[in-house]
Amino acid sequence: MIEELLPPPLAVVESFGDPEEPPALFPEEERVIARAVDGRRREFTTVRHCARQALAALGGPAVPLLPGERGAPGWPDGYLGSMTHCRGYRAAAVARVGEVVGVGIDAEPNEPLRDRDVLRLIALPEEREMLARLDASHPGVSWERLLFSAKESVYKVWFPLTGKWLDFEEARLVIDPEARTFEAELLVPGPVVEGAKIQNFSGRWTSGRGLLVTSISLFPGLPE
Repeated sequence: MIEELLPPPLAVVESFGDPEEPPALFPEEERVIARAVDGRRREFTTVRHCARQALAALGGPAVPLLPGERGAPGWPDGYLGSMTHCRGYRAAAVARVGEVVGVGIDAEPNEPLRDRDVLRLIALPEEREMLARLDASHPGVSWERLLFSAKESVYKVWFPLTGKWLDFEEARLVIDPEARTFEAELLVPGPVVEGAKIQNFSGRWTSGRGLLVTSISLFPGLPE
């Protein structure tokens, strides 16, 4: 699924489950999840296996991939990337620094948010109006969950570029159900990339196998 969203030079690897025999972790990674329950251990292990496969496809090293500030994964020098996992799905996207400026991916189950109060926290009033229109005109997609996933992808691009937190209400999204794209307008000063301030991110999304997957990729020059 993720391959249709992210073009070369990004390397992407996905898994629709966990292998029976979990891939080996580095000792440093083992320490991170020493007290984790089985489900957390499996998703942590499989998504890092995906990431190391993507790194290897680019000639990158096999190294520990440790969560850093606010959980953002650390990447080896010369590389950047993004990981995601949800029930039944794990994926990673990796690129060489210089060929890609930033990438964010997120996956969610294609089902309504469990807590109805969450929608008020993640969606601006105009976004809630958009979701109501999409629900009426394009059933079959949990648009509120897609909005959540898209904002997660926004944050995963934003944070490595700024080192700052971004609240859900600090980005306003417009989703195109036909083109399967979305536009995110930052409502706070955007990151400066190659000397230019970026105030908008353009993303793509797809659905299938009970999942929603979103992505944003920034390339040298204009963002995509």
